Amino acid sequence: MEGTPVRHPLRRRRRPLLAAALCLVVAMAGIGPAAARPSADRGGNSEAEPEAKAKAETESETKTKTKTKVKPKQKGTAAGQFRNPVNTGPDPALVTHEGHYYIATTQGDALRIWRSPSIATLLTAEPHEVWRDSDPSRNRQIWAPGLYKATVDGAEHWYLYYTASDGNDSAHRMYVLESEGSDPLGPYHFKAKVADSGNDRWAIDGEPFEHDGKLYFAWSGERDDGVRNQLFLAPMANPWTLGGSRVHLPVDGNCPEVREGPTPIRNKDGRLFLTYSACDTGKPDYAVWSKSLPPGANPLDPAAWTQEPGPLFSRNDAAGVWGPGHHFFFTSPDGTEDWIAYHAKNTSAYTYDWRTTRAQRIGWTADGRPDLGVPVALGTPVDLPAGDPGPGTTALNDTDPQVTYTGNWNSGSQCGAQCFHGDDHWSEEAGATATIRFNGTRLALLSVKDTGNGIAAVSVDGGAEQRVDFHGSTRVGEQLQWVSPRLEPGEHTVTVRVTGEKNPESGAAFVSVDRAEVYP
Repeated sequence: MEGTPVRHPLRRRRRPLLAAALCLVVAMAGIGPAAARPSADRGGNSEAEPEAKAKAETESETKTKTKTKVKPKQKGTAAGQFRNPVNTGPDPALVTHEGHYYIATTQGDALRIWRSPSIATLLTAEPHEVWRDSDPSRNRQIWAPGLYKATVDGAEHWYLYYTASDGNDSAHRMYVLESEGSDPLGPYHFKAKVADSGNDRWAIDGEPFEHDGKLYFAWSGERDDGVRNQLFLAPMANPWTLGGSRVHLPVDGNCPEVREGPTPIRNKDGRLFLTYSACDTGKPDYAVWSKSLPPGANPLDPAAWTQEPGPLFSRNDAAGVWGPGHHFFFTSPDGTEDWIAYHAKNTSAYTYDWRTTRAQRIGWTADGRPDLGVPVALGTPVDLPAGDPGPGTTALNDTDPQVTYTGNWNSGSQCGAQCFHGDDHWSEEAGATATIRFNGTRLALLSVKDTGNGIAAVSVDGGAEQRVDFHGSTRVGEQLQWVSPRLEPGEHTVTVRVTGEKNPESGAAFVSVDRAEVYP
């Protein structure tokens, strides 16, 4: 184990990110010279990374990684493109099944799954609440869902693993639901607590994996000496029952305090890679590491595992991506591509807030190791997975001709990688407006939240206004702020009006316009 284990490290506080946020909140954050904005805004804020030095360092580090690059799709084969994020929550589990994507993320109070025929429309998909528990011992702090499909007694079921407590972190244990049929949306019923009956200790982030035809379970738990956030393995008698005692699996990491979120991926030769996240997830250095196991080896023998050099996936300061991890691997709808879903933040601040789920394609090195590449910036166009029906979405920037302004607005590029195309518009003048013209059926607004942001009024096609608070406890860019209702195909307008009002927590009343995602 690298470093000295920390006893009972500060555990991440995964705050609920309720689905209602998808339909309510609009974009905000002032971006401008220090003279025009409160001190918490752009100028001098350490969260305004990355600057030239950080970019140069990151580019230098990237050049030293001799990885095999993923081959781009042949021209004309992509059904379209999308931009991250694909969900506003952290700790994703994302699968493809019978022509749809399904994603579950940490929600805190319940288990919810989003379904969409295209990854491009996951962000605006409606949530399905598949489980809300009445048992007070396990109906709070519900974290880290995991989806696993298995056939039991000739019937196909989905097993939804999760971590929950009574509201006290020390009570966290792992549980699993079973679907009534083969639909990932359920309905589900409670199946079991997943625990080592002879050593029932604090446990989180459990996920099953198969090796040589046998089923095992991996999770992050507490050692006998009280040190938490360590990796453990155990055999499984079935998808809801451990079939033997747990084994501690020592692993390396770039920080000493946390080893969590184990998730498997296997290469074409059958070598198993148990990837995991290291470091406190609130830190910008949260990253993905791995140990590997050859075919025929015993997973319950720690000596059979090989520590892979790491990290495999880590912060990308130049792109404004910090703390990438707690991931899940999935395949494209046609089964030909490997992808990673992961959460990350668009701020380098030490915070558990603002973690959003992103997705990108991965590759393999010449010697058969997973090549996760580097996390791409929010707003970067990504080709849809192979077999995704598309057509994808398009984006409008705040400087595009389709966006017009009345009143006094400032604009600039001081927000760097936190903003789409490195720029945005902002205003505090009551009555100032920004109107976006688009051709489609829906529009989502993404922009910076900030401590100096206020309340806007948003309307569609000149209709009734909806008040949206752009304030955030930390400045962080390209957050989903508001989603329009579904509209008839054709030309529409969305108008953002500055009200000059703010909530009591905000230091100013700025409203900003950055990225508009247009759905055809």
